[in-house]
Amino acid sequence: MHYYYANKVARSDGVNEVHKSDCKLLPEISKREYLGYYSDYQDAILKAQTKFELVEGCKNCILD
Repeated sequence: MHYYYANKVARSDGVNEVHKSDCKLLPEISKREYLGYYSDYQDAILKAQTKFELVEGCKNCILD
């Protein structure tokens, strides 16, 4: 189980990335939105899709 967050500020291509709480690329507190505590990153992605139009998992902490 992990805590997951999404970038509040999208990348230049319009995508909001989802990160685990221990990711080295996790944005500062004011620039991230808490998604929840999930056993699977796909559940965090689904939650993020209810808040943001374009969502992807972080290549550093989720898609490595």
